[in-house]
Amino acid sequence: MINYQQLEALHAVISEAGFEKAAAKLFITQSAVSRRIQQLELLLGEPVLVRSQPPKATAAGQRLLNHLQQVMQLEVALGINALNAHYSDDAPLTVRLATNADSLATWLPEALALPHADINGTLRFELVVEDQSVILKRMKAGEVMVCISASAEPVNGGLVSPLGALRYLAMASPAFVQRYGAHRGIELAKVPCLIFDEHDRLQHQFLRDVAQCEPEFVHYCPCPQGFKQAMIAGLGYGLVPEIQLGDAIAKGELALFKPGYALDTPLYWHYWQTESPQLKALRQHALKVAAKYLVQP
Repeated sequence: MINYQQLEALHAVISEAGFEKAAAKLFITQSAVSRRIQQLELLLGEPVLVRSQPPKATAAGQRLLNHLQQVMQLEVALGINALNAHYSDDAPLTVRLATNADSLATWLPEALALPHADINGTLRFELVVEDQSVILKRMKAGEVMVCISASAEPVNGGLVSPLGALRYLAMASPAFVQRYGAHRGIELAKVPCLIFDEHDRLQHQFLRDVAQCEPEFVHYCPCPQGFKQAMIAGLGYGLVPEIQLGDAIAKGELALFKPGYALDTPLYWHYWQTESPQLKALRQHALKVAAKYLVQP
């Protein structure tokens, strides 16, 4: 029989990216975490972890983590927290949710604040932030209960609800547009460009669409607010969600770098088939909020 404390240890090592942080999260010693993992591997007769930096789940480990997510969903539905014995009975249940940074900076916080008081006070969120193009790996690895991804393909044991699309516009400061605008005849590939991180391909898509080239001069800025402020300061141009602009255009802080261009990135709410009533209510509320802010088909 599977010992769920061992599964919880496996989950903590993966989610916390190491044994030391996993031990702190579980309020046990690092050696106790290692012992639980070893006992799990002895039971299965095969490794559940690749001892790399950070540790990664093997195929068997991923199947166990997916199973754990199903059990955690059932616990939420039953209003219990048996897998986390060190928490009090009335402690909020943890919902680990993976999201892209632009959603977190715009529409998602409102979606997580459920209007139902009986649910809103019983869920505690742990947010994992990663680019929407690669974030689904968190769901496939069984690390999260919910995932917001650009992929419409559900993981094994999962389902998908379309949220709508984030509309991105190519923006820059007015002075930057004046200096580097298309009418200046400057090769776009050489114009300073802002990119969120190594997974962010929006600016690459923009240049392929308008100039059939790739960016050659880039600044990496992995912070949504810092990204916008860097554009206002004139550091470079970038693709920014339309709903994040606020009054930046009216105040003269930002201007369209390529008028008439828009790039829509579809987003999908991934969840497990064993969805609890609380997480179903969360999903339904998220869909309503998304309909207010995201571009709908």
